[in-house]
Amino acid sequence: MAAQRQAVYLLDADPDLADALDADTLAKARPYSVVRVQTVEAGPWRPGGEWEAEPGRIGLLVLDGILARDVEVSDRVGTELLGPGDLVRPWDDDEEPLASVPATITWTALSSVRLASLDARFAVVAGRWPALMAAIVGRSVRRSHALAFRLALTQVTGVDVRLRVLFTELVGRWGYVRPDGVALRVRLTHETLARLIGARRPSVTTALRALQNEGIVVREADDLWLLPGEPVSAG
Repeated sequence: MAAQRQAVYLLDADPDLADALDADTLAKARPYSVVRVQTVEAGPWRPGGEWEAEPGRIGLLVLDGILARDVEVSDRVGTELLGPGDLVRPWDDDEEPLASVPATITWTALSSVRLASLDARFAVVAGRWPALMAAIVGRSVRRSHALAFRLALTQVTGVDVRLRVLFTELVGRWGYVRPDGVALRVRLTHETLARLIGARRPSVTTALRALQNEGIVVREADDLWLLPGEPVSAG
């Protein structure tokens, strides 16, 4: 359910977009970067109505929080996590190139999520500054790269290694540094982790228990994870 409607300057709410602009362009574009923002509370999210497409609408930009997009095909489910900086267009779910393949798509807000509506008015504004539009397009490209990475990750040998790499990627995108390591605040069930790395839930439970026993991954709460030490790679 959406609530708490407000308007913000997008270039204030998403500093990375502002960093893509030089000082002169930023000063000119900021007053025109007003966007509508709504909050989706944690739980199942069924985009519709006010979230539907309109001519010229770029999409919804995640400002805060984490969304999970589940795609079920032939009784198997794959999950994509979307967080701050990601661009989503949920109204495209029924218009994808693979729409001829039976699939069920569901969305879940894993926390309270703030979404900025990049509507037709904003598209006109952004078009005045190519660097701003390029930065927004880059968000879609980044999402495709993340999906390719996740696909490659499912081919890595060892569920424990997959989990370590997954957590390293997630804290690299959305984590924050603490004196004792890098923390990530997001509610991740064993089932969700299994879907993210292409494994079975029992295997994930076993591997995660081993990682926790070794102190490689620490689960401090249902929605708080800590990775002490340096990031790892799949090499």
